[in-house]
Amino acid sequence: MSNVNYQLSAGDMISIHVYGEDDLTLQTRLGESGMINYPYLGLLTAKGMTVSGLEQRISDGLRGDYLINPSVHVSVTEYRPFYIYGEVNKPGGYPYQPGLTIERAVALAGGLTERASTNGIVVNRLVSGKKTTLTVRLSASVYPDDSIVIKESFF
Repeated sequence: MSNVNYQLSAGDMISIHVYGEDDLTLQTRLGESGMINYPYLGLLTAKGMTVSGLEQRISDGLRGDYLINPSVHVSVTEYRPFYIYGEVNKPGGYPYQPGLTIERAVALAGGLTERASTNGIVVNRLVSGKKTTLTVRLSASVYPDDSIVIKESFF
């Protein structure tokens, strides 16, 4: 999942900046509804949209009535977390970062315990609205909302 295709959802902190229009600058965390209340435009659904899609939606909404040619920039300032538990030293939720792998997620969680298995790594992920369980390697990508389980090795 590249940043271009990243879909916004509850838990993401976003920043909206309109060049030269400080009163239209907004920083907000998306709640469960995935809606934002934006000046002049009211409630907008951000959940499920890409950053560029939301930029376009706000630009289109502001163009004409409010601004001639608005320059809108939307960025994710903090991604929703992923979760890692099982045989790691510091299990819990951690902020997602683009390019994150299982190996890097394990490092964020303080490394593997001595009982950890690197063969039995399971990721629970929502794919098209359905919970999916995958067995992955340390090099696999991590996505926001993933639950990573590092199992104990039996030897």
